Amino acid sequence: MTEIKVPNLNEIREARELLGDKILHTPVWEWKGQEKDNLFGEGTELFIKLETLQYGGCFKLRGALLNMMALKPEELKKGVTAISAGNHAIAVAYAAKLLGIHAKVVIPKTANPFRVQRCQSYGAEIIYCDTVMDGFERVHEIAKSESRAFIHPFEGYQTALGTATLGLEFADQIEKLDAVVIAIGGGGLCAGVSNAFRQAQPSCKIYGVEPEGADSMNKSFIANRPMAINKIQTIADSLGAPKAEPYSFQLCKKNVEKLVTVSDQELILAMKIIAEELKMMVEPACAAGIAACLNPLKDELYGKRVGIVFCGSNMDINTFCGYVNN
Repeated sequence: MTEIKVPNLNEIREARELLGDKILHTPVWEWKGQEKDNLFGEGTELFIKLETLQYGGCFKLRGALLNMMALKPEELKKGVTAISAGNHAIAVAYAAKLLGIHAKVVIPKTANPFRVQRCQSYGAEIIYCDTVMDGFERVHEIAKSESRAFIHPFEGYQTALGTATLGLEFADQIEKLDAVVIAIGGGGLCAGVSNAFRQAQPSCKIYGVEPEGADSMNKSFIANRPMAINKIQTIADSLGAPKAEPYSFQLCKKNVEKLVTVSDQELILAMKIIAEELKMMVEPACAAGIAACLNPLKDELYGKRVGIVFCGSNMDINTFCGYVNN
């Protein structure tokens, strides 16, 4: 594979300055108390980066905005297009409204209606597709036929630069972390956050978490090249990427010490715990880090200073209750 350009700390800081007040500097919350001790161990320290509070409800706005801001004025005028099960679509719609341009987003028919409504509330035009795989074909057709810029959900330098601003914020907010746990769908979040941490806190170990039914990055690590999966089967639709892509794969492979997977039941349990103990209603993808710390990484991270990214949450109450009440 071609050697990629990796954003350095100066470039990441410059990107954050460029984003300015279009992006919130989201807080980090330390989970303390008996409940935390019972679940993870008395000596384990947990620091949660609350990107759930970001504009648009998700980290995706960082990369979407940087991609659009990198376009030439004549390109922006023609509008943008994107493919997403929801969160990236919302981010692109929000960013397009912010910049005063038109967005046409392709969304699977199975997407949560709340997310579709949120996209429409920001002025985006919705095009439905049968599956995410079909959606990628459709979005490329739209980009070509309408001369729109395609804003990729998880691939490319600008996308990783955007998520790296989250990582560097986190690294600056909490010093000397032993580990950081990051959910992986296509790998755009993990690519940027891991790159920032590898430079800002070199001794911090980086763990990636995927759903069992959407483990394209794990398969890619094993094959040592980007791989696709035949079927996506997980409630964490925000992590349901059909394939890994070269840029995000290479950054993840370079920086991630270990990948783990979690089951849908482990995600649901984590959602319940987050609701009961942290008083937050999060979608399955957002619960992946807690699920990993409760299950495959529990012994490994016992007694450590651990950072977890709450990547975002766009979910209606009825859907949330449908998951946690089962």
